[in-house]
Amino acid sequence: MTETRMDARSIALLEFPQVRARLAEKTSFDPSRRIAEVLEPSPDPVIVARGLDETDQARQLLQERAGVGIGAAHDIEPWIGRAARGGRLDPPQFLEIAETLDAAARLATNLAEDRRPLLRELGRRVHPLPALRSTLTRSFDPVGELLDTASPRLGPLRGAVRVAYDRLRRRLDTLVGSELGGALQEPIVTLRNGRYVVPVRADARSRVKGIVHDASGSGQTLFVEPLVVVELGNAWREAQAAVDEEVGRILDELSALVAANSTMLSETLEALAQFDFWVAKAQLAAEMDGIRAAPAPHEEVVLLSARHPGLTGRVVPIDIRLGDGYTALVITGPNTGGKTVALRTLGLLSLMHQSGLHVPAEAGSMLPVFRDVFADIGDEQSIAQSLSTFSGHLRSIIRIVEHAGPGTLVLLDELGAGTDPTEGSALAQALLDWFIRSGALVAATTHYAEIKVYAHETPAARNANVEFNLETLSPTYRLTIGLPGGSQAFAIAERLGLPEDIVSDARSRLTENQAAFEATLASIQTQEREIAESVDRARAAEARATDALRTAEEERRRARRERDEAVRAARAEAERLVEGLKDDVAGVRRRLERETVTAPAIDAALARAEQTLERIPEARPAKEPPPVVVPRTWRLGDRARSRTGGWEGRIAALEKGGTRATLEAGGMRVTVAVSDLEEAVGTAGGGAGPGMPVNETVSGGGGSPRGRGSSAPGGTPAGSSISNLQLNRARSVASSLDLRGARVDEALDALVRYLDDASLAGLEQVLVIHGLGTGALRDAVREQLAGHPLVKSCRPGERGEGGDGATIVRL
Repeated sequence: MTETRMDARSIALLEFPQVRARLAEKTSFDPSRRIAEVLEPSPDPVIVARGLDETDQARQLLQERAGVGIGAAHDIEPWIGRAARGGRLDPPQFLEIAETLDAAARLATNLAEDRRPLLRELGRRVHPLPALRSTLTRSFDPVGELLDTASPRLGPLRGAVRVAYDRLRRRLDTLVGSELGGALQEPIVTLRNGRYVVPVRADARSRVKGIVHDASGSGQTLFVEPLVVVELGNAWREAQAAVDEEVGRILDELSALVAANSTMLSETLEALAQFDFWVAKAQLAAEMDGIRAAPAPHEEVVLLSARHPGLTGRVVPIDIRLGDGYTALVITGPNTGGKTVALRTLGLLSLMHQSGLHVPAEAGSMLPVFRDVFADIGDEQSIAQSLSTFSGHLRSIIRIVEHAGPGTLVLLDELGAGTDPTEGSALAQALLDWFIRSGALVAATTHYAEIKVYAHETPAARNANVEFNLETLSPTYRLTIGLPGGSQAFAIAERLGLPEDIVSDARSRLTENQAAFEATLASIQTQEREIAESVDRARAAEARATDALRTAEEERRRARRERDEAVRAARAEAERLVEGLKDDVAGVRRRLERETVTAPAIDAALARAEQTLERIPEARPAKEPPPVVVPRTWRLGDRARSRTGGWEGRIAALEKGGTRATLEAGGMRVTVAVSDLEEAVGTAGGGAGPGMPVNETVSGGGGSPRGRGSSAPGGTPAGSSISNLQLNRARSVASSLDLRGARVDEALDALVRYLDDASLAGLEQVLVIHGLGTGALRDAVREQLAGHPLVKSCRPGERGEGGDGATIVRL
């Protein structure tokens, strides 16, 4: 059965309360501080993920809007409770409620449209209560004094008090200044027991009629309220009493209003506290430069560049790995080398993670959610309980053994210490074996060589060591997994001044196996350091190469941008010139529609077109290596393209020898060598293309029209052979055909040839003149035109176009 709380003793040993205290210091008011002070790690993965999400989203919000917070919110829970019980609240307490509602309104506005779900949901639990807030704002000034606008009666009643007071003071001032001047100790007016009096000399008491309210200590002065002002004083006091009664009524009414909204006020206060707590977690994460540890897919710990939160100054980060191929980690090395700090870092960061806090480590770190974390760290010696260090440790370990198992993390400092080394190391090995079999993850520190050998020979265990600088006799605090560490007792003793003969005698007392083990270990550590230095140099070289590659890539992108900009500018200029050319061509066509244009007129138009074409910027893409031609067998109906000429179409015929093929597209046929064919890419529209190769012929069957040809493939210049062919045709093909006087069969043959030439020349509209006569030639011509594939439409001529003796043909 899953426990709801984790081991409290281990939580204290791992110094989690200190982290909790730092978190509480980040809060802004008592309700959120109370939440932080009772924060505990949870073994529930759902609760852990929720807590981490809270920290993530609050941290993102602070990065986007650093000033967001709860403002001047107060802990108003006592005032809500008093009002709910029917008590009367004081003006300062109302002022705190109003300020809290102001903070709630600002926070609700900030969170209303937030894209982060937890913050948006929290914002819905913040109730600004505008009616209550408006009432309190109208009733109190910024320092908590009740305003005259708090009720319709309060203003007039306070006005009456001021009037009564003015009358009283004017009468008293008159008495003091003239009528009673000789009987007074001093010409002043003072206050006794809420009544205004004058100081009368005791020997002149009979001269002043009035009520004695007090006397001086010596008895020489009596404080008398003259009878002539008693009624004025009574009127003033009565006006004050009326104001006090109205103030009490207003406070009772406002207290009842608070009580009516107590549920929403409590929910708002709770939401404010939760938000402030989330912000405190985010601020602590930023202060520690922490990250959210990724969830481990199984019970595995990966901590990269981890730092203990309690260390100050220059902190050396360490890498800790546990659970991937081994479940026990044995850390060895000299005293004060950082072995215990490594244990505490592993345990404390696990507890922080399970409390919804970011951990001080680098990205890529992973932590599981442990069912429990157990630690035996520190000296358990107790004189009061007659416990030695060994007994104290053993009692703690017995308790851990009873609860450890799958899903638990066990941290043991100086395992087996405090007793006979032989028995202690044997006991330590037995305990490590037991924890491995139980399924727990265990990390332990030790000085025993036997345990180093055990960790080396046990598949489920690994050695680790904290490094020590023998030159400076100081630890480096770096943790290296894979090799055991030495205690360096002889080296430290020698450097500290212990006589050399004593040190040599101590070394000679080591067994041969022990000496060989230490020597081998030292040699391996030296090699490891050299390898690490080589790796660092290689990484530095890789970083320099990466920087150079990045710089080159940026230069390439810059050159590409400049080229693209030049191409865009050239294209824009070309489009502008082409538009002008289109306008010029359209003008020529309009003239062609109206009349038969002579060759000189066509030559002039073509000259202008050629001049415009010469001004068009020509993009010159970089030459690419010729594509590799893969031989293939062509069949009728395949789509192919001539590599040299750019012709593209469907294969309509293949010679028997298979050396030449006829391409057909849009009614035009081109005969090319089979070795010159390649597969067509996409659909290019068909027909003629640029650059007719040598020995290729264009053939059009009898009566079969020849199309205008496909557009040139990419990269073909404007002055291609198809353009020249069209320009040459345009020079010789008139815009009209006169068939008058010809026989029907001769006229139809001439008509077909003329349509082919006009289409190839690029004419869009022509005039066919056949005359009226008997109508036989007219009907035959129009019948032929109606079924011709190059003809878009035809119609009889209109007035000015030849009437019914001519036919207007659109190609």
